[in-house]
Amino acid sequence: MDYLTEIIDILLVTLVIYKLITLIRGTRAIQLFKGMMVIVAGWLLSSFFGLKTLSWLMSQAMTYGVLAVIIIFQPELRRALEQLGRGRLFARTNHLDEEKMTTAINETVKAVQYLAKRRIGALIVLEKETGLNDYIETGIAINGQISSELLINIFIPNTPLHDGAVIVRKDQVKAAGCYLPLSENPFISKELGTRHRAALGISEVTDSVSIVVSEETGQISLSRNGEVYRDLSEEKLLEMLDEEFRAPLANASFWMRGKKHG
Repeated sequence: MDYLTEIIDILLVTLVIYKLITLIRGTRAIQLFKGMMVIVAGWLLSSFFGLKTLSWLMSQAMTYGVLAVIIIFQPELRRALEQLGRGRLFARTNHLDEEKMTTAINETVKAVQYLAKRRIGALIVLEKETGLNDYIETGIAINGQISSELLINIFIPNTPLHDGAVIVRKDQVKAAGCYLPLSENPFISKELGTRHRAALGISEVTDSVSIVVSEETGQISLSRNGEVYRDLSEEKLLEMLDEEFRAPLANASFWMRGKKHG
């Protein structure tokens, strides 16, 4: 029994370490993590060889290391807690019905295709479980029923709201001209501009889905879970949005029907 407990303990610790590595992979934190490993290695070696002064310095660094970790890794820790909070235990149940979600997706894709053909830059954020009120408040309130015409008019060049992001909640355009956090990922392609960095940034700290239209190339990109997918066709964009929004709704409907019949 003791062996089984130890095995479970080791597996859980391994899982935690793996999740931490995947969380900071591709960010500046990985370099800071390597630097901390150097300090730990120096402390172990100085203790082993009896280097008292060096060992004292390293032990002081280790003593205050916890506070330093909290300060240095604040963005990553926040991201980890937000991802933990997105689990099924905290999932909201007030999802939009499938028909309205289909309309919202179709209107968004229609607008994006129109903008892409004319190389009009755009950034549209679709809210999921994580609330985006903090970012909605940075823009101009719209609170209008989503339609391709509304989205297109917002992003027409030289209009007051075309520079910021549009945030969509369910089938409502909540706000336009919103400011989003820019991603600090050092591995982002230099070809990507501010819109793409903002789309990637919001997807790193929330579970939202962002759609970007490049005004230089007319290419359509989608960001989710801290990753960006570029040069998407209309079919691929629809497929990815279906995967993010309609598939969970269909699964929930199937589960509810099974519960009623049971």
